[in-house]
Amino acid sequence: MTEIRWHSRAGQGAVSGAKGLGDVVATTGKEVQAFALYGSAKRGAALRAYNRISDEQIFNHAKFMYPDFVLVIDPALAMTDDITMNDKESTKYIITSHLSKEELIAAIPALADKADRVYVVDCIEISLDTIGRSMPNSPMLGAFVKISGMFELDYFLENMKRVLSKFPQKIIDANMEAITRAYNEVK
Repeated sequence: MTEIRWHSRAGQGAVSGAKGLGDVVATTGKEVQAFALYGSAKRGAALRAYNRISDEQIFNHAKFMYPDFVLVIDPALAMTDDITMNDKESTKYIITSHLSKEELIAAIPALADKADRVYVVDCIEISLDTIGRSMPNSPMLGAFVKISGMFELDYFLENMKRVLSKFPQKIIDANMEAITRAYNEVK
C-alpha cells in the first residue's frame, strides 16, 4: 500500500488535489482513498489530507499512517508542522519552496539525514504564473507524478483533464501547464 500525507492550508487545494489524484488512480484499477482532517473550515487554517493506494481493498480508514510520500503545499508548514512524523526510511518529501534544497534542509534540521529523499519545487510561483492565483495543488500533483513514477505524465494529464472537465477550457489548460511545469522543475 502507498500512503500519502498532504500538509496544506484551507484554500490551497490539498483536498481537491488528493481527490483528483484518487480519481486518476481509480482509472488504473487500484483501490484508493482520499480524505482530509481539519478543524476549522476557515481559509488559511492548517489541514492535512491523505491518500491510500493499494492493489487490494483498503480496510484501514484511520488518519494514522507511515507515509511513503509527504507533500507540503504551504512552505510555512514545512517549518512549523512535524512533517517527518511517522516517516519511514524510504519516505519521500516534496516541499513547495522558493529556497534551494540545501537552504531548505539547513532551515529544517529534521530533514538533514533525509536529503536524498527531499525534493523542492516552487508550486506557488508556478500556480501564479500559469493559473493566475496561488493554487499550488496542481503543480504539486505534477511534482508527485515525476517523483513517484506512478504514472506517465501524458496519462496523468489526460485523466486530469477529465477530472477538471466541469471547468472552462482556460482553467483546464492552465492546470495542465502547471502540472507539466512542476513535473519538469522539481529537483
